[in-house]
Amino acid sequence: MKKMVLLWFILSLILYPEQNVLRYTMIKASIEILQPVHGQSFIFRKFDKSAFDAPYHFHPEYELTCILKGTGKRYAGSHMADFSAGDLVFLGPNLPHCWKLDQEKDEQTEASAIVVQFDGTFLGDTFFNKSELRQIKKLLQLSGCGIYFKSATRAAVNSKLLELCGEKNNFRLLIGLLEILQRLATSNEYILFDRNRITAKRTLAEQERINPVLAYLVENFREQVSLADAAGIANMTTNAFCKYFKKITRKTFMETIIEYRLNYAIQQLVQTDKPISEISFDCGFGDVSHFYKTFKQKMHLSPLNYRKKFMRSLNDVEKAAILSV
Repeated sequence: MKKMVLLWFILSLILYPEQNVLRYTMIKASIEILQPVHGQSFIFRKFDKSAFDAPYHFHPEYELTCILKGTGKRYAGSHMADFSAGDLVFLGPNLPHCWKLDQEKDEQTEASAIVVQFDGTFLGDTFFNKSELRQIKKLLQLSGCGIYFKSATRAAVNSKLLELCGEKNNFRLLIGLLEILQRLATSNEYILFDRNRITAKRTLAEQERINPVLAYLVENFREQVSLADAAGIANMTTNAFCKYFKKITRKTFMETIIEYRLNYAIQQLVQTDKPISEISFDCGFGDVSHFYKTFKQKMHLSPLNYRKKFMRSLNDVEKAAILSV
């Protein structure tokens, strides 16, 4: 599959040299070819802050990511959410993703993560078909949706990953990975990013077409996003692209952009004291009144009241903690 993805990339450059530079840049940024090292059949690595500079990308391997340090935004498919230390996420093959650090804290904050990546057949084509591994097989199938693990499962697996960081024996690493997969597979402490399993149903051809478009949105939603540019990346007319985008994502192109912008605005409202007008422009709304109207339609509160409600809730939690001491 790695060869197919790489071949598609090379052919796209040969067959469509007249396409704009944006399309070339997004496709190049979206593909990641992974190779295990040191005689391992899978990748187990601890990354520093530089890894968070990776663009929105995809690869045919499964990926388990544990965030050790850092805060920011996590993108997986068309899903966007905050991340912080302790985050544990399992992603299926070709599910595009990236982790972006908070820009305001980027210079001062340390960031690191443990990442495990493996091909579905790294232990043989039929290994996960064994009856003893049926729960893990179900986990692998579910990972196409993107899975966020929480509570005791997250704590236990993160602890195991940290323990394995210092392991030099490849056999023990492999056994540790299987134990982790079994722990995840038997847990019900998780949230799916895509409850309708849209990503899991996409064909490889659909993934290759839509992933660079999603990459373009992730990198540009705070700026002026062009429908024509997005359609050009998919090598389609604008009318055909709009229908195709909704078919694949079950959202319109504009709905997806607004969702990204509002999610970013919420983060800014609760984590900063920036004026509402500044947040409006920061998240891509060129008009403050339009931002207010859109925000209220989606959140049923004005941006200012949303911030006030959050602060009241935060104060209530702090008071309860003080009284319990």
